[in-house]
Amino acid sequence: MAENMLETITSLSKRRGFVYQNSEIYGGMSALYDYGPLGAELRNNLHDLWWKKMVHQRADVYGIDGRNILHPKVWEASGHIKGFADALVEDKVTHERFAADKLVEDQLGVSVKSNDIETINTYIKEGKLKSPHGNPITEAKNINQLMAAEIGTVEGDKMKVYLKGESCQNIYVNYKQVLDSMHPKIPFGIAQIGRAFRNEITLGQFLFRQREFDQADVQYFVHPSEASRYYEEWKEIRWNYYINELGINEERLRWQQHSEDERAFYARDAWDIQYNFEGMGFKEIEGLHDRSNYDLTQHQKFSGVDLSYTNPQTKESFIPFIVECSGGFDRSFLAVLFDAYYEDEVNDRIVLKLKPTLAPYKAAVFPLVKNKEDIVTKAKEIFNKLSDDYSVAWDDRGNIGKRYYSQDEIGTPWCITVDYETLEEGSVTVRDRDTMEQIRVSVKEIGEFVQDKLR
Repeated sequence: MAENMLETITSLSKRRGFVYQNSEIYGGMSALYDYGPLGAELRNNLHDLWWKKMVHQRADVYGIDGRNILHPKVWEASGHIKGFADALVEDKVTHERFAADKLVEDQLGVSVKSNDIETINTYIKEGKLKSPHGNPITEAKNINQLMAAEIGTVEGDKMKVYLKGESCQNIYVNYKQVLDSMHPKIPFGIAQIGRAFRNEITLGQFLFRQREFDQADVQYFVHPSEASRYYEEWKEIRWNYYINELGINEERLRWQQHSEDERAFYARDAWDIQYNFEGMGFKEIEGLHDRSNYDLTQHQKFSGVDLSYTNPQTKESFIPFIVECSGGFDRSFLAVLFDAYYEDEVNDRIVLKLKPTLAPYKAAVFPLVKNKEDIVTKAKEIFNKLSDDYSVAWDDRGNIGKRYYSQDEIGTPWCITVDYETLEEGSVTVRDRDTMEQIRVSVKEIGEFVQDKLR
């Protein structure tokens, strides 16, 4: 396997069109990345699969799509303006900045809240903390992670707003409208795939920690007495999703509970699903939180709007508790690439063993030669037929072996070659990515073949 897996995946992503550095021609923007043609396909497949499993296949979950800008009072009510901060320190020699809580954990083996200035500064004053370079550091200061912006056209009348620090706040402020328009009964969920923006102190590690990223949230509203039961139920649902739907090796996954010091200010309990990224160790890809009734209580208090739920049978009114499943799509994307990457030393090739349903291209169509008009015409007919239903690659460059290996490297499950036998017998060669086995399939049945394989 690769010596440095992160560098290998980063290089593959750029070289083959999965991920590009944002604004690269201007020197790039740190911790911001754009998805290229293949990355956009894989990302969309991840989005579509999540939506299918979390919304379409559940009668008790409703999907919404909220904007990236919310009323500033939302963030005041949620506690993010005061509580969404991390302690930062600066190396007095190099002037590099570091997340203070990470230094405490790495150097002292102690867990502290990321915004616990008093405790962190005590360690600094006692001389127990240095920068990673061994230099003295400044006192810690809290840096709010919300990204501020202004809206309005007239100076003096502009409103200070914030880009979403967490995507789920759209769900809480739309909760009452979903109740009034869809009339769900508790328990029910609201789901959203949205963007979040953060002024992160600790950056780097490619897609793993960015200033702008995708979040997929299910906020499940339950009776307070049933919160623990549904919390365990959703933990099982989400664990199985990564194994059964994304095809991730279960041995590379684990649960990690947050200590009280690590837990977010809104959470009664918190567990992470972590993936063991080769060379990086276990990292969070999804968090599951028991948020109690914190969010709805806060928004009811600050808005003055009653957000209680009344049971239509018993007439009991209560503020629902919330079970949250919040995953980062960029991290899932990265985990899928890490897990699928395979170096076949016997055949001297690189293979992305993606689940076929996730692969950017479901098939590739090759004319054996590009100077034989009948072969090219038939290949284009097959390409057009398949591309009505699937994303399909076309490649007529170079020898057929190199074309196979090129598709292996981007995860295409099946390569379909149109050759002289196609013209004579009406069949094509279909080559399997993982086994490299080749079979003949009737041109008339090629659509059904791909469909059956994707089931």
